[in-house]
Amino acid sequence: MTSAISVRRSDPVYMAHAYLTKVPVAAITPFIEAFTKPGDIVLDPFAGSGMTGVAAAVTGRRARLFDVSVLGRHIGTNYVNLVAPDLMRQCGEAVLRDASRRVGNVYGVRCGACSSAAQLVKTVWSAVLECRTCSEGVNYYRALEHAGWSKQRMACLSCGARFGARSRRLAEEPVLDSIRCLCSRTQLEQEHTSPLELPDPSELSWPDVPIAQNRQMYIASALGRNGLTSTGAFYSQRNLCVLGALRDAIEAVSEPEVRAKLLFAFTAILTRASKRYQWSRQRPLNAANANYYVAPVFYEWNVFDLFDRKVTAAIRSDEWIREHQNGGAPSGVRSPDVVYSLASANQIPLGDNSVDYVFTDPPFGANIFYSDMNLFQEAWLSDTTDPDSEAVVDRVDTGAPRTAERYERMLVDALRECRRVVKPVGHITLLFGNSSGAMWQLLQRALTRAGLEPVPELIAVLDKGQRSVKGLASGFENVSTLDLMLTLRPASNGHGPLLTPAPDVVDDFVLGLLARDPEPTPSRLYLALLRHGLTQGWDLSHLDLQRVTALLSSTDVAVDHRSARVLSTNC
Repeated sequence: MTSAISVRRSDPVYMAHAYLTKVPVAAITPFIEAFTKPGDIVLDPFAGSGMTGVAAAVTGRRARLFDVSVLGRHIGTNYVNLVAPDLMRQCGEAVLRDASRRVGNVYGVRCGACSSAAQLVKTVWSAVLECRTCSEGVNYYRALEHAGWSKQRMACLSCGARFGARSRRLAEEPVLDSIRCLCSRTQLEQEHTSPLELPDPSELSWPDVPIAQNRQMYIASALGRNGLTSTGAFYSQRNLCVLGALRDAIEAVSEPEVRAKLLFAFTAILTRASKRYQWSRQRPLNAANANYYVAPVFYEWNVFDLFDRKVTAAIRSDEWIREHQNGGAPSGVRSPDVVYSLASANQIPLGDNSVDYVFTDPPFGANIFYSDMNLFQEAWLSDTTDPDSEAVVDRVDTGAPRTAERYERMLVDALRECRRVVKPVGHITLLFGNSSGAMWQLLQRALTRAGLEPVPELIAVLDKGQRSVKGLASGFENVSTLDLMLTLRPASNGHGPLLTPAPDVVDDFVLGLLARDPEPTPSRLYLALLRHGLTQGWDLSHLDLQRVTALLSSTDVAVDHRSARVLSTNC
């Protein structure tokens, strides 16, 4: 096994359905192949989107997956629900036809260039914000356009006072359309015009789940001030109607496996179909899938286009799994033996010594609140994850018991369960990442309390090609862009206390790494420091990412904000 794994997040499986902090299959398969043989059982008690199950399937292993996430089970189960491509395409087209007939030509528009009927690709919407000086409503997009696209020069179009995005949101207005028309080989952009047909909301239904005020992402996003207090508020009326018609058409499909797979494609488009897809003058910035943010200028995409592309993506994912499961041969592939159940990691419903290997990626403390972010998809699944069951640490105290102490207890119990169910010769690989030394020390304590060796047998650095995770912490933390993969065994002997490294020892080690690494970044240096500290039995409590960045800033180096690489200040 190598000590560093670098993977791309672009294979057909990864691209078929988004899920927060998803681990690519290519990062898991080397560990499964190293620590198991074909036919063995792989366990993942924090299964998330089920990538461990896919990795087990393509390597000829069996998998038992558990999580408290309703959306995770939906995604992970359908990843290995392999549907015949022709049937999937046929049923997907039928669903599109049925939904389109029901809502009408709601994405039909008149082309401004030739006056013919055209199809909308996306609409740019702008928030109308209240001027704090004159109280008039200001179209943010128009004010930005009037300021020559400079946010620093933005002013109220009524009174000329300085103006910015933090003003109170009064309304939203469409400003631009991107269309497809036979008169042009490329998309055309034109001023917004009314669609040729409007849907009748009275004939359609959709979920509109309230977002509780004690949810961490509600607090972080000022939803009450902006009127975004339920899941339906994050979608345009048109897209809600289309999504409702699509969902109804999918539920009418008779074959259970195809219906489930089409619902998989449906939930995969929900983030992009919402108002959380931020506009940029240069190019779309992608959807904010890690927070509740609706930018002052955002896109409304053609839902039919999104669904059609996701059906194709689901077909490609199935084909990729079939090919890899059968060594590249096109036929003769068995159905994957992957079972995904809703259960807590601290009460795994398996017998003692019943699995051969554990690969798992637990939540990283306060980095992500999965039940909050999954609510947008789970609303359409008619079942939601219980926030109280999550192994997370609240950033804001709302009276809920989701503290660091509770998180540690849950992690200890989960690791004890892993030790209980894994065979005596089995291994446990734990993927973990955090920018806080306190969280790493918490992990060290958890390993010891769970009866696992505090010094891992193998420590690998995982690079998912993710330079920045701005948005994952929503401004609360500096989050490392790399993770450590710790392969553990049950403890055989007692061990002494952790060592506290002298500050100069830590600084000298980081500066030595800086001199040797040809492409250093703060995250790379930090993970190398943690890796060294784990092997040396150090107490990691004071080894924060901020300590590394502060050390770098005190020396003759700077960090390039585009590449995140450490550069000499003379460059």
